[in-house]
Amino acid sequence: MNPRIEHLVAVAAPLWAGEAEVVRTYWTSPKHTAQTDMLWLARQCFKEFWGSGVSKYDRGGVFLGVMKKLIETAPAIDITLDRTEVLDTLEGLKAEFSHYCAFADVYDEIRPAGTPKLNPHVLEAWPEEDALTALRYQHQDEHGAVGMRACKFTEGGYCTLFSEGMALAGKGGIEEKIAAACAMVYEDEFGHMLAGMTGITDAGLKDADWKLIETLVVAQLQKRIHMRNGQFGYPLAEARIQAIFRGDILPVAFDYAKAKLAA
Repeated sequence: MNPRIEHLVAVAAPLWAGEAEVVRTYWTSPKHTAQTDMLWLARQCFKEFWGSGVSKYDRGGVFLGVMKKLIETAPAIDITLDRTEVLDTLEGLKAEFSHYCAFADVYDEIRPAGTPKLNPHVLEAWPEEDALTALRYQHQDEHGAVGMRACKFTEGGYCTLFSEGMALAGKGGIEEKIAAACAMVYEDEFGHMLAGMTGITDAGLKDADWKLIETLVVAQLQKRIHMRNGQFGYPLAEARIQAIFRGDILPVAFDYAKAKLAA
C-alpha cells in the first residue's frame, strides 16, 4: 500500500470512529423511536437523491443533477467525452438511486397508517448537511483536482452508517429492516471509498498536494460528524464531538483484507 495513503487512513480513522459513535449512540438512546427513525431515514433519502459534492456532475443533486448533466453533454460523447466516463456515471447513478429506494422502502414500511408515502420532493436538508456540501464545493472551487480527490476519499465516511446499521441484524422489527437496507448499500459505498483512494494514489501528487489533501480530509470528516449528529437528532453533545476532534477515541481499524490492500 502507498505509505501516503496509509498515513491518510491513519489520520481519518479517529474521525471515522467518531461518525460511527454518533450512529451507535443513537441506536441506544432513550430518544430513539419510530418517529426519530422516520426523520433520519428521510434525511438519508435526501442525501441519496439530492445530496451532492463528490463528483463533477452532481451539482443540483446526485440524481437529477447528474441526469441533467448527462443529457447536456450527450452530443459530446466520443468527441470530447469518452464513452467509458458516461458508462461509469450511469452505473453510479443506478447505484445511488438504488440506495434511495432501499431507505425509502424502509420509511414507507414503518410509517404510521395515514402518513403520506415518502417522495423526493418533500425531502429537506438540515443545517449540518448544507454546511458539509458547502465545504465540499469550496474545496473543489479553491483547490481543483486535489479538492475533488479529498471529497472522493471522504465519501461515505468509511461506510460507518451502514456498518453500524448492519450491526442491528437479528434484533427484529424496524431494526431488522434497517440492517437489511444498510447491508445492501454497504458494498457499493465501500467500493466508492476504494475508488477514491486509488484515484489519489494514481494522481501523481506532489508533497504540497499530500499535505493539502490531509488538511481537506480532516476538515470534511469533522463536518461529516456534525452532519451525522444533526441527521440523528444530536445524540452526541458538542463537548464529546470536540473531544473526538482532539483524538479522544479509539480509531476505526481499517479492513485491509476486505480492501485487498497490503498494509
